[in-house]
This record gives sequence, C-alpha cells and structure tokens, in this order.
Amino acid sequence: MASSLTCAGIVWAFLSFFCAAASCVGFFMPYWLLGSQLEKSVSFGTFRRCSYPVRDESRQTTVMVEQCGRYASFQAIPSAEWRICTVVTGLGCGLLLLVALTALMGCCVSELISRTVGRVAGGIQFLGG
Repeated sequence: MASSLTCAGIVWAFLSFFCAAASCVGFFMPYWLLGSQLEKSVSFGTFRRCSYPVRDESRQTTVMVEQCGRYASFQAIPSAEWRICTVVTGLGCGLLLLVALTALMGCCVSELISRTVGRVAGGIQFLGG
C-alpha cells in the first residue's frame, strides 16, 4: 500500500497514536490524586474514583466503599471545576484520537493526507493538547 506521508509524517502518525492512547488511559484511570480517608487509601480522577465514603442511613454512619468505579452521574462529580475538567479532558482525548487514527490511515492510503490536511490536523492536535 502506498502512503501519502513522508518519513517524518509516519513518525508523527505513530507518536500521535501513542500520545493519544496515553492521554486516554490517563483520563480513564482514577489515580490523579492519592490520599487517605477514614484510615483507608483513596484515589480519584476526573472520571473515576476508588475507595470513597458513602453515608449508611440505616446505621447513621459513614462507611468506605472499597472498589473503583465511575461517578453515579455527572452531577455526582465533586465540584464544577472537576466537571469542567472532565469535559475538557474528554474532548481533548477525543480530538487527539481522531487525528491519530486519521494519521495512521494516511500511512496506508495514498493521497489521504495533503499538506493542508496535515496542517489542519496539527492545529486540531494543538487544541486537543
């Protein structure tokens, strides 16, 4: 298969893919902030959390749920700033993946990526970053 990319373009395509994959993994993993609460280790990110306190109404106490998971709803994310961070980071990861997959297709399909498309893709990557 012929490629529409130069050698530098092929390197850009693969680096773009690896960086987009690393960004997405970082977005989905709940290990942004680490700490302890109620003598248990806790961690959370913008999208997920591990070991979080829940109010047990039957016993009128707070218990720690020792499992990882997403927030129950978008409104369950602790603050407006974290909600904004979740949306912005998610959009950035989506843009990075879009450009990376397009660039990888350019490695296999001739005449897919022109100079103008490459510049636009670079601009989209800048916004995604």
